[in-house]
Amino acid sequence: MAISDLTIIRRSLTSRLFSTVTTALTVAVAVGLLLVLLSTRDAGEKAFQRGSGNMHLLVSRESSPMVSVLNGIFYANMPGAYLLADDPRGENDLQRVAADPRVAFAIPVQQGDSYEGLPVLATTPEFFTRFEPAEGEPWAFAAGESFDAPFEVVLGARAARESGLRVGDTVHLAHGRSDAEHEGEGHVHDEFAFAVVGVLGPTGSAHDRALFTDLVSAWTVHAHDRRLREDDHAHTTPDDLTEEDRKITGIYVRAATRPGASASGAVNSLAYALRSEGFMVAEPGSEIPKLFEIVGGVNAILVAMSGVVLVSGAISIMIALYSSMEQRRRQIAVLRVLGASRARIFGLVLTESAALGLLGALAGVALGVAGGGLAAAALKAELGVAVTPVYPPEWVLLVIVAAVALASVAGVVPAVAAYRTSVARNLRPAA
Repeated sequence: MAISDLTIIRRSLTSRLFSTVTTALTVAVAVGLLLVLLSTRDAGEKAFQRGSGNMHLLVSRESSPMVSVLNGIFYANMPGAYLLADDPRGENDLQRVAADPRVAFAIPVQQGDSYEGLPVLATTPEFFTRFEPAEGEPWAFAAGESFDAPFEVVLGARAARESGLRVGDTVHLAHGRSDAEHEGEGHVHDEFAFAVVGVLGPTGSAHDRALFTDLVSAWTVHAHDRRLREDDHAHTTPDDLTEEDRKITGIYVRAATRPGASASGAVNSLAYALRSEGFMVAEPGSEIPKLFEIVGGVNAILVAMSGVVLVSGAISIMIALYSSMEQRRRQIAVLRVLGASRARIFGLVLTESAALGLLGALAGVALGVAGGGLAAAALKAELGVAVTPVYPPEWVLLVIVAAVALASVAGVVPAVAAYRTSVARNLRPAA
């Protein structure tokens, strides 16, 4: 009898194929959207942690820790304040930070330049030997090597792909933004040619879309603007740098740790000491979760919208089945004459409704996996951030059960209509 029931349900679904497909598709879209949001939510936060790598603190003069992290690690905007690598008052900010015995490394960085809309980070070779863009994953060169002389540049993986540059090419960097969106905000320094000496492998972090050069070169380019104001025919070299020219926008700091450990008990005391000296000290490991708390409200709205779409899918199932009752009453009456009880008829319609929900849910899982892959690819292409969607079996099962349960509830109304179908009235000969 179970086989007979399944056959009845299958024929009922296939006889109304268009209605079956469109109704199941409504459920599938809702399930897919819900899975994409759930799968990328935690994965996105983990992916953004990659940019901070093995640093513990980011020291700057920015207005807030969040701004410091967004600008200093994710290149959101040009930093608005500077530290001095050589202070004319005899207070070298970089040395003050690096001299603390709790510091394992203090790597200076400077932002403010760009190349065709891509950010440029000026730093030291230590950036490639001590700093890891992801904890336990050091830099790897796809071609060439690190800079070891002024006016050399290394390309991030995405920067190389977007610019089409290769080792041996020559580029001219721009002071400020140089893309079409910020036209007029920056100017290209044609006086200084930078040689591409290396291309980095992909890291799945925001650093993939940056170009890297040494601090002396960046200082020289910036000093040239000052010297031009003093002398229209000035030609600037590294020997012309003054103490005021040697500016940095941040310091990547890692506290001393035990061998093989990533955490350090000295982080809090070191951060407190640096703040006491007037520095803005951001802890990327703490700021990034705060960022996701801010966008968490938006994520909750999207999840709620997915739930509404799922409910709409259940209503579509109810409408489709109820509308088909008028054409199926005679079939139901025949089944009753052949011995089917009212309870069995009720169960057939309810099972058909649940089957529509199950079909939509299974299709939604496939859509969710495909959509998660597309979302991850878009994030990597736009932000250089590698997000790996995760689909815990318990989440997938919960979403499928929820879809089937809603579909079953939606099937109650048409099932009741089928239950109440009159045999005598619907088996009368047509007039």
